[in-house]
Amino acid sequence: MIRITKIFTFETAHVLYNYDGKCKNMHGHSYKLFVTVKGNPINDINNPKNGMVVDFGDIKKIVNEEIVDRWDHAVLVNGDSPHRNLGTDLEKQGHKVILCNFQPTCENMLYEIAFKIKAKLPNHVHLAYLKLHETENSYGEWFAEEN
Repeated sequence: MIRITKIFTFETAHVLYNYDGKCKNMHGHSYKLFVTVKGNPINDINNPKNGMVVDFGDIKKIVNEEIVDRWDHAVLVNGDSPHRNLGTDLEKQGHKVILCNFQPTCENMLYEIAFKIKAKLPNHVHLAYLKLHETENSYGEWFAEEN
C-alpha cells in the first residue's frame, strides 16, 4: 500500500454564526490543503498509469473541481442559521457565496472536503488523510481510519 499527497492552496472567507470570539466577524484565510490517498500502484505494462497509485493530475482535477474552484475567493456562510440572510444579501451584490449546511469551521470543512473527494476517486484509490491549514500554525486533520 502506497500513500501519495498533493497540496492545494485557496483563499476563502467565512463567518461563524453565534461564535463567542473574533471569528464571529467575516474574515478570510489562505488555506493550505493536503490530500493523501492510498492504494496499490497499477502493475500493468499496457496501462499508461503503470506504476502509479493514481496520477497526481487526476487528484488535482478532482480537488480543483470539487473544492478549490468552488471555494476560492468565496464566502462560506452557514445557510442553516440566520446568517443565510447575510449570504443572500452578499450574493445580490455580486459576491461569490457558498451557503453551507454546516458551521464553516476548519473541522466541518474537512468533513465536507472528505465527502466530496471520496465520491470522485477511482474505485482502487482510497482517501487516507486530509490536513487543512487555516493559518500557518493552526490546522485540522481528518484520518480515514477514524471516520
